[in-house]
Amino acid sequence: MLDEIFKLQAELNKRIGFDTEALHDDFDPQKAGQWLNDYIAAASNELEELRDCTFWKHWCAEAKEGKRFALHDLQNARVEVIDLLFFWVSLAQCVGLNAEDVHHLYLQKLKVNHQRQEQGYAMTGKDESDNQQITVDR
Repeated sequence: MLDEIFKLQAELNKRIGFDTEALHDDFDPQKAGQWLNDYIAAASNELEELRDCTFWKHWCAEAKEGKRFALHDLQNARVEVIDLLFFWVSLAQCVGLNAEDVHHLYLQKLKVNHQRQEQGYAMTGKDESDNQQITVDR
């Protein structure tokens, strides 16, 4: 299913002027960075729209009634999550990842995250050296 999503997103992106296949075949870091930043901005906006499906403002009447963070628009929240998926796939494509790469990297990172939990993960003294072993095999 993830393969299909990546294929469909590549088709949509090409329709709007971002050809992920061309970028993959002839990687241009300037173009990739431009599109990456465009999709980061778009995803950030979608996150805000998702948050607006809750009563997150501590000064709003609903928060004062004890409903702070209550999810008041489930239908729209679901759509916003899917909008995030559109942009997340596009972000992955900007850095040259396909569905198989994502699956492979996810499994590697999952292992690191479990190891962190087993070792009492803390932010103090944290570094990202355990992420250095996470790579794409191509």
